[in-house]
Amino acid sequence: MTLIRRLTRVVGLVLLVVASCSLSVAERHERFVDGWRPVHYEVSLTFNKMLSELLSARTEVTVQILKDGVSSLDLDFGDMPVDSVTAEGKPARYSRGPGRMLIALLRVFHKGDHLKVAIAYHGRPGDGLILSKDKDGKPSATGDNWPDRVHNWIPSLDHPSAKATVRFTVTAPAPNVVVGNGALEKTRTNSDSSRTWIWNERIPISPYCMIIAVGDFAQIEPIQQSVPLLTYYVPQSDSSFALKGFSTSSSSLKYFSETVGPFPYEKLAMIVGATRFGGMENSTAIVFGSSLFDNFANKQPRSLLYDIPTSVRDVVSHEIAHQWFGDSVTESTWADLWLSEGFATYFEGLTIERYEGKEEFRAHMKADAEKYFAYEKEHKTPIHDKDTEDLYALLNPNNYEKGAWVLHMLRGLTGDKSFFEGIRDYYLAHRNATATTEDLRESLEKASGMNLKDFFRQWVYESGHPKYEVAWSWSPPGHLDQTGFVDLVVRQVQNGDAFQIPLTVEIVSADGTQRVTVAPKTKETAARIPVSHQPKAITIDPDQIVLKEITIVRRD
Repeated sequence: MTLIRRLTRVVGLVLLVVASCSLSVAERHERFVDGWRPVHYEVSLTFNKMLSELLSARTEVTVQILKDGVSSLDLDFGDMPVDSVTAEGKPARYSRGPGRMLIALLRVFHKGDHLKVAIAYHGRPGDGLILSKDKDGKPSATGDNWPDRVHNWIPSLDHPSAKATVRFTVTAPAPNVVVGNGALEKTRTNSDSSRTWIWNERIPISPYCMIIAVGDFAQIEPIQQSVPLLTYYVPQSDSSFALKGFSTSSSSLKYFSETVGPFPYEKLAMIVGATRFGGMENSTAIVFGSSLFDNFANKQPRSLLYDIPTSVRDVVSHEIAHQWFGDSVTESTWADLWLSEGFATYFEGLTIERYEGKEEFRAHMKADAEKYFAYEKEHKTPIHDKDTEDLYALLNPNNYEKGAWVLHMLRGLTGDKSFFEGIRDYYLAHRNATATTEDLRESLEKASGMNLKDFFRQWVYESGHPKYEVAWSWSPPGHLDQTGFVDLVVRQVQNGDAFQIPLTVEIVSADGTQRVTVAPKTKETAARIPVSHQPKAITIDPDQIVLKEITIVRRD
């Protein structure tokens, strides 16, 4: 997702059971898939005329049992009134606690068994499904679930690793349009003039990506269609901006499909609606904030190629990149969030490199570096953060901008061929499933033949970045010397150990341009470089591969 403001809250989990619950405790008290997992959700929703509440709702969860002796299911569920609960079609006893529902099963289940539980409920969700007015003042309903808010309106196992298929049957008053995950299976008009829409996602997706959007949308299809089917759903007042505002969609889809793999899903809907983020990457149904096009005509930085604000260009490509990274390949734990946000941030930059050139790309990466430097001055945490309880606090420049730079440095270390080969291998090995940071490392090592363990240790599992102080001097050819020398001293002045990433040194002289590589092993590295003529300029890391702060001085 793209963040527009940071929200704070405390993520609390209340244990309802001890013996047979699906709760595993890690550093941050994270809920994982354990004794059971959801396989499929059938979600039926009927709205009232003003889209202000659910007249009725029913969620049937198909469950796979993962260990022997399971006699209850602990679902995540909010505080909506419950009408009935069944297990295997028969009434079941249940109890409720804050954010949780414990269902007593009618028998003991064992590993490999499947069963269905169904919860009927109604009312107005406290969160997750946002019932509000759109920017035109029309009633709307929009799912907005990240990080673990879907359980407020869908009983679920609310963790990103608990991927499942989902089918939405939604009845809403005409002339509202309903959009959901997956492919549109059917629509029908009912006797009371309401309409029912059935959207079916047959590919397992994370619960935070399971959404519907209901509203008086203008529905627009771009003339140059791509694969998948691409459709824009926007408030009526945004209809004149949609084609141009989303004009980067087709090129982003083309680039990612060629670079990583075919688009993972059946279709892609680009929706302007209600979300607390700048954009939310729901699988096949991205939702952008209602203000996306508000400043479209203002004098803010614009893309020279597309003549749209760079902020719009970037958020569109960022959220589309998530369809591959974050949605299809999902982080196994919250500590691996950079595999979603860092990837989307870097691939957002790669579209700039592909379509607008290297200089624009470097400027983009430099701006990302500055965001991270400012953050790191106040926060000494690693990317792979296992401790922070507030999940919203993970939406930070560590996971976004530093994560993007880690990928950029890996590309520089391994070379373009091995890097993109490794990324494709990583994607293909984990698509429609989950992945860890170690899974990425293994794919890149396989593609490059390099040992990247120390790199990942320093850049992902530890905090900080190198701060270089570089001094150089020129010694002209002497009485016995046939050539002169540049004496170079590279000092690392950051706290902690030396970063051992190689540095390219570019020297420009009357002889032309030469490059050498310096490979620091300690916090001070000296090198003597033969140079025939006095240097006109010396640049460290001329291709801007390394995330660093640096000062360079000449000493005569």
